Amino acid sequence: MTTDNASVLDVDIDALQGGSADLGQYRGRAVLVVNVASRCGYTPQYAGLERLQERYAAQGFTVLGVPCNQFLGQEPGSSEEIAEFCSATYGVTFPLTEKVEVNGDGRHALYERLTGFADDEGHSGDIRWNFEKFLIGRDGTVVARFAPKTEPESAEVVSAIEKQLG
Repeated sequence: MTTDNASVLDVDIDALQGGSADLGQYRGRAVLVVNVASRCGYTPQYAGLERLQERYAAQGFTVLGVPCNQFLGQEPGSSEEIAEFCSATYGVTFPLTEKVEVNGDGRHALYERLTGFADDEGHSGDIRWNFEKFLIGRDGTVVARFAPKTEPESAEVVSAIEKQLG
C-alpha cells in the first residue's frame, strides 16, 4: 500500500532491459516521467524529450520514459524492439522502464502515486493518453503534470524544469 507522503522515487520498477530501474538514484535530481509509445501520433515527442535530456542532464535532470500499451495498443513491441526503436529512430539516451499499465486494476505503483496530482486544468486521476508528463522535484514529490499534447519543449514544461534546477 502506498502512502501519500512516500516519494515517487521509493517505487520499485524494472528497467526496460531487465533488472531494477533504481529510481532512488534520481534523489536530488528533477525527473520528467512520461508514459511513452512507439506508434502514437505523439511519438515524435521523443525528439523533444531527448533534447531536454541533453540540455539539462548536467544540471541534475533526467527524462524517464515508461512504455505503456494501454492506449489502442500503440506500444506492442518487446523490450528489445522498444529499445531499438527509441535508439535508432530518436537517438534516445534517457532511461526507459519496463512496459507497465498506467490505468485500471493493473496500474503500476508508480502511477498510483503520480495520478493523484492535478495538472493546471485540474485534471487528476487516470492517464488520458500516451505522453502525459509528470515533473518530480529534487525532493521526490510531484510538482507538475502536463497533458499528452503538451510538447516537451513548450515554455510551460521548460519553465517548470528550470524552476526545479534553479
